[in-house]
Amino acid sequence: MSVPTDASAPQPAPGPAATEPVPATDPATATATATATATATATATDAASAGAPSGEGGDARERRQRRDFRLFMSSHICNELGSSITYVALPLMAVLTLRASPLQTGLLAAAEHAAFLLLGLPAGAWVDRMRRRRVMMAADLARTVLLTALPVAYLLDLHSMPLLYAVALLLGCARLFGDVADQSYLPTLVGRDTLIAGNSKLETVRSGAEFAGPGIAGFLVQLLGAAGTLAGQAVTSLASVVLLGSIRAREEKPAPAAPRHLLRDIREGLGYVLGHRILRLIALNTAAVNLFLSAVMALEVLFLTRTVGLPPAAVGWVLTTATIGSVLAATAADRLTRAVGSARLTWLSLLVAMPFGLLLPLADDDWRIGLFVLGSLVQSAGVTVYNICQVTYRQTVCPPHLLGRMTATMRFLVWGVLPLSGLLAGLLGELFGVRNALWLCAAALSAAPLVLLCSPLRRMRTFEEDTGPVPAQ
Repeated sequence: MSVPTDASAPQPAPGPAATEPVPATDPATATATATATATATATATDAASAGAPSGEGGDARERRQRRDFRLFMSSHICNELGSSITYVALPLMAVLTLRASPLQTGLLAAAEHAAFLLLGLPAGAWVDRMRRRRVMMAADLARTVLLTALPVAYLLDLHSMPLLYAVALLLGCARLFGDVADQSYLPTLVGRDTLIAGNSKLETVRSGAEFAGPGIAGFLVQLLGAAGTLAGQAVTSLASVVLLGSIRAREEKPAPAAPRHLLRDIREGLGYVLGHRILRLIALNTAAVNLFLSAVMALEVLFLTRTVGLPPAAVGWVLTTATIGSVLAATAADRLTRAVGSARLTWLSLLVAMPFGLLLPLADDDWRIGLFVLGSLVQSAGVTVYNICQVTYRQTVCPPHLLGRMTATMRFLVWGVLPLSGLLAGLLGELFGVRNALWLCAAALSAAPLVLLCSPLRRMRTFEEDTGPVPAQ
């Protein structure tokens, strides 16, 4: 299940998240994953048709643009697949090797997202001062080191919950800077006219990774153990560094300006988001959805392993099949926005999908596990469509020089609640039991999107009908 990208995985990410072919030995699943990835990569080149240096000839420029976008997409495949596997392997390491309690599992989820609360606002100001591709490469290198540290600690018998908390916190910091730079870099790479297509392709990659990740994670954890699985993800992060470093498109260094102050830059990004009536509303709604959806996601592994009684491989299979909705929604998003309207689809997607979360607590180790799959599938589809619509709108309406600060401000506002959701999940699990905690979070999640019905979005078909920013009240 994916998390609204600002709301994506969050997955990791989480995930509404917001999110995977099962073991490669399964031909049907491998074919499905290969098809999704191939479709994304093959069609992605259509989006990479803008922004090249004027000194190149038309054919050479087009070939380079296609090559650069393929490298960018391949980097996304490495990162998103690695994040989806880590999202399952890290809590499995806590639950299976350290016997983590519900509260400790919630704290681990909180640590993964604490960076968005602590560094969300300054991250955007810093990224706007740097070349964004270099920021993404630095974030990938940091992930490589951190994901190598846990297996080494395990081999030396030094692993512990405090170490897992620290690594999760630092992985969250790397993800924060990488994601802010990533969303700010895309308009430079593909041009604003093809953002819907570009974001749809990236969502297809993310959804395909979420479709594959849990199944692969469960299989690898059962085969190699959680530590061995995490070591493999260090390799995918390193591969992403190489792919990003191979992009030839020249990214201009941010133009020097008058001396800039961090607090002034933060205030400018925050003022832009809160002063824009649609962005302000999107931030409020996404924060509410993230709070409860991430609490559900923090309880998923614990619920499936201890309450339902599934082995790690089966947990991976369940989480894998539950995210088929994300893949289908990502591939259909472009057609849906044309048929229904981007503004209308933004609120309708969540309003219809979130109540399906009430099926999750009904799951048990018989046919009722299908209820968990169905609920997660529909929720993931709704979140994916919502992500594509609202992220594209943000990238289109925001001035280029503010993209980093706008993205980071949105991350702070809507992902800053994620540490609280992890703590909420842990406390509810300790007080009422894991199944009852799922009931409470799913009920609150069903009501969260109702805020959109009290907004101008309800009367709009497309975002173009918006009259633009107005001062915050």
